[in-house]
Amino acid sequence: MTDLYWLEAVPNWRSRLRSCLEADDVWAAAVALANSRLDFLKTNQLDEVVQHTIGETAPQGLATKQIRLAILGSCTTAHLHAAIRVAALRRNIHLIIYEAGYGQYWQELADPDSPLNTFKPSLILFVLDAHHIAAGVNAAFTVQEADAALEEIQTRLRECWRLAHETFRCPVIQQAPLPVHASLLGQNEHRLPGSKATFIRRFNAELRPIAEEAHIDILSLDERAARDGLAAWHDHGLWLRAKQEVSPFAAPMYGELIGRMIAARQGRSYKCLVLDLDNTLWGGVIGDDGMEGIVLGQGSALGEAFLAFQDYARELARRGVILAVCSKNNEASALEPFERHPDMILRRSDIAAFVANWSDKAANIRSIAEQLNIALSSLVFVDDNPFERSLIRQELPQVAVPEIGDDPASYAQILADAGYFEGLAITSEDRERTGQYQGNRSRAELRASSTDLPGYLRSLKMQLRWRPFDQIGLSRTVQLINKTNQFNLTTRRYTEEEIVDLMRDRSAFGLQLRLLDRFGDNGIIGVVIGKMRHDEASRLGHLIIDTWLMSCRVLGRQVEATTLNLVASQAQRLGARRLIGKYVPTKYNGMVGDHYEKLGFVITDRDKFGCSEAVLDLATFAPAETFIATSEDI
Repeated sequence: MTDLYWLEAVPNWRSRLRSCLEADDVWAAAVALANSRLDFLKTNQLDEVVQHTIGETAPQGLATKQIRLAILGSCTTAHLHAAIRVAALRRNIHLIIYEAGYGQYWQELADPDSPLNTFKPSLILFVLDAHHIAAGVNAAFTVQEADAALEEIQTRLRECWRLAHETFRCPVIQQAPLPVHASLLGQNEHRLPGSKATFIRRFNAELRPIAEEAHIDILSLDERAARDGLAAWHDHGLWLRAKQEVSPFAAPMYGELIGRMIAARQGRSYKCLVLDLDNTLWGGVIGDDGMEGIVLGQGSALGEAFLAFQDYARELARRGVILAVCSKNNEASALEPFERHPDMILRRSDIAAFVANWSDKAANIRSIAEQLNIALSSLVFVDDNPFERSLIRQELPQVAVPEIGDDPASYAQILADAGYFEGLAITSEDRERTGQYQGNRSRAELRASSTDLPGYLRSLKMQLRWRPFDQIGLSRTVQLINKTNQFNLTTRRYTEEEIVDLMRDRSAFGLQLRLLDRFGDNGIIGVVIGKMRHDEASRLGHLIIDTWLMSCRVLGRQVEATTLNLVASQAQRLGARRLIGKYVPTKYNGMVGDHYEKLGFVITDRDKFGCSEAVLDLATFAPAETFIATSEDI
């Protein structure tokens, strides 16, 4: 199905839309309205309000840069623009769109004076329809002729990707075409090499590996059509009349799929799945029914449905999603199935934060966010109780709350369809995330039992391992740069292509920092980018700290001072005499406003917006003594 069924339906749509238009903060009101169940008509109406009041100038205070999306294609996509913009809006991202002339994608890429070059996209989407890709292929083709045609279109595609990357240094998304052609042979269509249906099937199958080689992301419309049915996505009549490969009725889901990929690339996918217990992970109420009375396990369809949902949650944890529990229960009763039930798939060790008490769930979800040191906007809350879902939506609008209904057999698919945890790559840190948060809990327990801070820090036996940016850590580095907002001095964002360019720059360095201690590996917790500049007047070199960001979960452990020691060493290696640190305030990074002053820098400039520049003289700098050993991670 192509409607956004997991979102809450909004009553009184016209009055809500009118209120949005009249709101003091139109953007915030529009974001809230975008997070509701919108069809094609409502999507267009909301987009019209935003375009009329805000237009192409991004509102102040957003955590991410404006996205400049260029659509290069061979079919009509103008009817999809509103849905793409609203999907970005749903994630608090401001997006503007440029669409190349119909079928002019190659000409615009190749022409340095084209409108595409003037637009300067930060993201490119290639939309080549199935008719365009299979043009010239016919049922009389031999296997060799079909292979040659496929190789030709793949070569053309690779060249488009190359031009896009080299010209604009931005990410590229390639749409997999819909399988719109009627079969000629029937169920064994694959035995007819010149069938257009077979050709498109082969094209889509081979698209993934060649895109992987070129670092291209895939918009998997073929897989969505296989799940939803082609008729949900494509109208043959509209294709003939308007050359629309994607039906307008599928536009909200189309935009949603692109919005998820944009959010994932900017580190704005959700991080944590917060689970209710009674009638969510098992049937019945553990406090009333006891271990023997809850419905869970083999032998009944309902019990197996809860098992399937638990298995899905555990698989999410294995790929990097944090799991938490928020339940109205006595803690001992709530824990019992995790520790003793023979059919329970999830165990206590899978849960990074376990909160079971009789407080209201909004307060408990706030507590979970604090325990995990993540933003409320990183949480997805699943509860079978409509009252609790409504409460969280009202009290904590930043938290995602899917409409899951009362059938546990559908819970996993609802979460998958909602795409909260969309990812573009999996890093080793993602796979180890649950263990990292379990280690954080152990550290907190040790800190609470320690009588003095130096003793606590010494007992952690910390090691800070550093290495220059490299291809192995590229995905995690870009992920951190684009999602870290709080401990981030300048909040500059970089694409993978820009980081690769920086790796080649001998007058700059990029450091990825990993912290280990007695409780385990915290993963990559920090990124620093330094760039050399030369003062023509004094002929002295100085190093500008372009980017300094860290995970908040390691603050207060002397990591900042230890990192400065490393940065100073790298700067001196490049011949720098001074370090220059810049702070650019945002809505989120006030916690680091005095970061450089605390480390001994001298503030030399501060403007009316709060931006400051601080200087550290390396000639007189003495590395701080900390309880952290450092080593290069080779």
